Amino acid sequence: MFFVVVFLIIGNIGGGTGQKVTLSFWGVYDDRNAFEKVIQNFQTANPNIKIIYTLMPYEGYEKELVNALAAGTGPDVLMIHHTWLSKHGDKLIPLPAKIPGDKQPLMTIKTFRDQYVDVAYDDLVQNDQIYALPLYVDTLGLYYNRDLFNAANITRPPQNWDEFNTDVELLTKLDSYGNIVQSGATIGTAKNTNRSTDILMSLMLQSGTNMVDTDRTQATFSTNVDGMAVGERALKYYTDFANPAVRTYCWNDSQHYSVDAFTEGTAAMMINYSHQVANLNAKASKLNFGIAPLPQISNTDIKNYANYWAVAVTNKSQSPDEAWKFITYLTSKEGATAYLTDTGRPSARRDILELQKQDDNLDVFASQALTAKSWYQVDALAIETIFANMIDDVNFHRQSTRDAIQIAESKVSVLMSQQRDRNGQ
Repeated sequence: MFFVVVFLIIGNIGGGTGQKVTLSFWGVYDDRNAFEKVIQNFQTANPNIKIIYTLMPYEGYEKELVNALAAGTGPDVLMIHHTWLSKHGDKLIPLPAKIPGDKQPLMTIKTFRDQYVDVAYDDLVQNDQIYALPLYVDTLGLYYNRDLFNAANITRPPQNWDEFNTDVELLTKLDSYGNIVQSGATIGTAKNTNRSTDILMSLMLQSGTNMVDTDRTQATFSTNVDGMAVGERALKYYTDFANPAVRTYCWNDSQHYSVDAFTEGTAAMMINYSHQVANLNAKASKLNFGIAPLPQISNTDIKNYANYWAVAVTNKSQSPDEAWKFITYLTSKEGATAYLTDTGRPSARRDILELQKQDDNLDVFASQALTAKSWYQVDALAIETIFANMIDDVNFHRQSTRDAIQIAESKVSVLMSQQRDRNGQ
């Protein structure tokens, strides 16, 4: 795979007033157009700083980044997944308390908490130091086919999982051989359900599962909470949608990929992130779909699953103060508005969320950002694989639900132990 590597080009490194500094900025998913206006405005206000943005392929991005930093050819500014701080925090420079020559700090912990949604503080602040600032915060929403709902005489999308179960039964259609010809929802499997593991993790968090212990030394999602096996119940609930012996059976591994099935109109509901709006509009402009909040277990303890990227400064940067100046502008109300307008993503900033609640495509996701949750993951990609295998182990009857979740928990605990060993803890 070909990677474009931008080398740091700096004249008179040091970053003081009047000194020319060039900062390299690596990102994923977003092309330069997403940052064009922000970069131009920043460079106009800071003529001594030049920003060079490079879009990196998501596949292999993490490995390429680690290798580049080790070789001294990595970027000054980079996009990090919100789960990366535990794994890559040692490669970052936290926001300085004050920039030499500036009268005020770029940001304080208080202003961070005032400006951004709570999940960003939980993920990006450690030991009272800010390691990254969020570009946006996305959550899982419920996409539903209005035409299929109308045909089934369902007047509104489900608001909780009990209503979701009822709607799944009404919307799922089987032929005389028991084959699914219309799915109530694309849920229950691993490989052909887009974001399957995120959906399962969302169910676990909603049910009160403690994903890791308080010291963050081992996984605990199979452990009982108040005498109830909440994590195990969440796994069973999820996989039951792929179990022909259960009334809510609506999906299996022989179905088309979940996004394709929903696009084709053969699936009535799909749980996914906000970026699918643009995909659906591009692939199926005539599809009559709506977006509703993710069903909840509790009406009072609302929990939505977060997934987003943030921007940070590498410890290899020779101009970290200038890099942080750029990041704080990029994620300011002015900078973030330009970025979010181009990308159509839900904001991480509270002041912009109020405006996005008026957008038909973003109102659900904008509201859910305020109740977004995540959990401590030492290696998100490895954990995703572990959770997908756990789902398959249940669906293919390789393990009981209890054994599958305990095996997965053990594997995640091993990852956590290995991470501590690498950190010398």
